[in-house]
Amino acid sequence: MIKDMTEGTPSKVLLDFAVPMMLSGMFQQFYNIADSVIAGQFAGSNAVAAVGASYPITMLFIAIATGSGVGCSVIVSNFFGAKDYTKLKTTITTSIITIILLSLGLTLLGTIICNPLMHLMNTPPDIFGDSALYLRIYIWGLIFLFIYNITTSIFNGLGDSKTPLYFLIFSSLFNVVLDYVFVAHFGLGVAGVAWATFIAQGISSILSISCLIGRIKKLKTTKHYEYFSWPILGHISHIAIPSILQQSIVSIGQLLVQALVNSYGTTVLYGYSAAIKIDSFFKIVIISMGNAVSNFTAQNLGGQKPERVKKGYTSSLLVMLTYCIVAFIICLLFSPALIGIFLDSKTDPTLIKDVISIGTSYMIIVSAGYFACAVLLVNNGILRGSAYMLGFTTATLTDLFIRVGAAYILAHWFGYSAIWYSIPLGWTIGTLVSFVFCFKNTRKLSLQSS
Repeated sequence: MIKDMTEGTPSKVLLDFAVPMMLSGMFQQFYNIADSVIAGQFAGSNAVAAVGASYPITMLFIAIATGSGVGCSVIVSNFFGAKDYTKLKTTITTSIITIILLSLGLTLLGTIICNPLMHLMNTPPDIFGDSALYLRIYIWGLIFLFIYNITTSIFNGLGDSKTPLYFLIFSSLFNVVLDYVFVAHFGLGVAGVAWATFIAQGISSILSISCLIGRIKKLKTTKHYEYFSWPILGHISHIAIPSILQQSIVSIGQLLVQALVNSYGTTVLYGYSAAIKIDSFFKIVIISMGNAVSNFTAQNLGGQKPERVKKGYTSSLLVMLTYCIVAFIICLLFSPALIGIFLDSKTDPTLIKDVISIGTSYMIIVSAGYFACAVLLVNNGILRGSAYMLGFTTATLTDLFIRVGAAYILAHWFGYSAIWYSIPLGWTIGTLVSFVFCFKNTRKLSLQSS
């Protein structure tokens, strides 16, 4: 399933690679949604709010894992495109060793600061205990999260986006089954949701790294490769550290917005928590395309074929335009029904009405800006795949600062519903900045044919 993306029709090769990544992301969001749906149906509205309250913190850990994987994936793509399998194998083993050590350190740190973080976020007292419990169990499973993400990144760097999809389908379905058993039958509530994720992710990570080890053994090298290399770790870090900082800062921005939302009480938090799950489901397709463009760019630049990058870029934007139009129409017509799946029919009717109204307003406003988000992330994929991290970081931080700043300013004057407008505003301005870097530095980004 390893695929050389330096050959074949660029648009077809890119889409063949991107679609399994999109499906992987959708399945990942599927079981995140299932967590909240099952919690809402069998453990009550406070359980959904409790899981949602810790969501930005879990996203911070995911951001670190994903950012680390991005650095590895780009370097793997470069060496694979250049057919340098010795350095490719060293990159893989160096990445795995580093990520295991990083995850263990974060597990220790996260366990210590779990409760202070929940206090810092203004978590409502009536859900604080459940939120902290969910987060603590999630933190104990960080090593599985990091191993799974690094193996997925390596597979993607090798042009194989299908193998991670198969593992994710298994993990997602298994997670949903465990959710139902632990919450509906054993009555474990929020803890059951957390343990289901822990177990499913653990099994999936062990299977994926076992498969990866078997796969790389088939790549023949002419000489012995090092298991760990500081110079290669430096190359990975050149991409990974800005990516980690970018994604971590974005997650910190989400933490700040979450704290702002939390200050409006449990009902607003409930509506926001439900809506952000639906939003993440739609948005993961866009994120996956950006990541696919990054790997496609890195492989073709490694193979000295920059002219293919521009063709892939145009194709990805056309696909995203179609997708974003469809997603907006779905959100416009069906948001109340989508938000409603998180609600227990026994919940007070007034609360149901308020939660659906809050969640629907979020979805309609935010989905209207999906194409701006798509352009921003595809542009960032080009910048990141070209190792042009200054442009990538600047565009991302612009989006973040506008989004968080506008959220606090607009909420002060117009209330919580104005927070939703800050999100598409940040995407739009971030996109303009990313265009400046992409067009100003076409020669540096190797987008012009030689």
